[in-house]
Amino acid sequence: MLSALRSALTTPDLRKKILFTLGIVAVYRLGAMIPSPGVSYPNIQQCLDQVEQSDNSSVYSLINLFSGGALLQLSIFALGIMPYITASIIIQLLTVVIPRFEQLKKEGQSGQNKLTQYTRYLTIALAILQATGIVALADRGQLFANCALPIIPDSTIWQLSVIVIVMTAGTAVIMWLGEQVTERGIGNGMSLLIFASIAARIPAEGANILQQGGLVFTGVCFFGLAIIASVVFVEQGQRRIPVQYAKRMVGRRMYGGTSTYLPLKVNQAGVIPVIFGSSLLYLPDLVSRLAGTTGGGFQQFVQTYLVDQSSWVHILLYIALIIFFTYFYVGITFNPEERADEMKKFGGFIPGIRPGRPTAEYLQFVLSRITLPGSLYLGIVAVLPNFFLGITGSGQNQNFPFGGTAVLIMVGVGLDTVKQIESQLMQRKYDGFLR
Repeated sequence: MLSALRSALTTPDLRKKILFTLGIVAVYRLGAMIPSPGVSYPNIQQCLDQVEQSDNSSVYSLINLFSGGALLQLSIFALGIMPYITASIIIQLLTVVIPRFEQLKKEGQSGQNKLTQYTRYLTIALAILQATGIVALADRGQLFANCALPIIPDSTIWQLSVIVIVMTAGTAVIMWLGEQVTERGIGNGMSLLIFASIAARIPAEGANILQQGGLVFTGVCFFGLAIIASVVFVEQGQRRIPVQYAKRMVGRRMYGGTSTYLPLKVNQAGVIPVIFGSSLLYLPDLVSRLAGTTGGGFQQFVQTYLVDQSSWVHILLYIALIIFFTYFYVGITFNPEERADEMKKFGGFIPGIRPGRPTAEYLQFVLSRITLPGSLYLGIVAVLPNFFLGITGSGQNQNFPFGGTAVLIMVGVGLDTVKQIESQLMQRKYDGFLR
């Protein structure tokens, strides 16, 4: 692997892509540390210290994870890449509902460019909404629990509007940086920025665990490596359905007669169900905070059963939401009837299964069977941080580096990036990472 990495760095064009990607990541992390104008940086640091000592959580912990801690510091890149992720998911879901979007998806590159433009517009709209909500919570003193220090000393309408505009512009810049990495760098730009944000929090989270003692730190690291190995194993797992193509004459040439397979991944939905489930669980707390309700039966229920990640109600509801969204997302993104029609159109068939409707029913049967273990796998990995609350001494452990959303994203992005570098090396006739 080291020799392959050396070969990648000694190739001029590939080295240029890698250095360009690292430069973009450095710019992104620099912007995550620059506070927005009008925000009291010393007061924010004191509030962050109080929150860590009191073990209280934030309603925006998932967005704070994706922004690499920039959200709670109200930096110019505070929103991170979360608005773009949400917009991409919404546009992808709307392609099934809106016929116009479905037609654009079938038009090829031109239609995809149009959908990308719609995603950008929706990203800006969502960034404005999220920035407004965050600034409103900071102005009311509800962004940090048990912290009375003024985060925004000058809370005039003009100053608050400037902060919202700066955060929205920061989201637009992040979106542009991600697209530049995709076009001129290595890997998917948006995914790599999320990877960099999560990786930036690992040293701080590791230091918190190390404070509990060397034995605990060693045990957590060992268990974390086992989790990462398990996630890699499941992410690489797939059901390969054999497909044969009949021979056919086109002019004077013979086509077909080959055997291949249709790969169905065990985790067909990726990390999308985890993001959906987390967002829905945090929505009631967000609504109660923005409404300004203190106390009452609804507020007490939310704080006791939904916000507290060690609650069994929270854990079971989280797993149930992940299973539901896994089936929902797989059902939307994978259409067995379309795959069966494509195979029939090009003369392909599954041995022992008739083309057409029987093939679609067989694909649906196989997909439903492998989706269940995939959804259970996502649910178990997502709730792993909840079982480490007592070990690490953290009241809310969504950012635990060896479980939950963090490890799913990091492993997935890491595998995809390594595969892309591998393909680049194979094109230049070098030995790849996997010999």
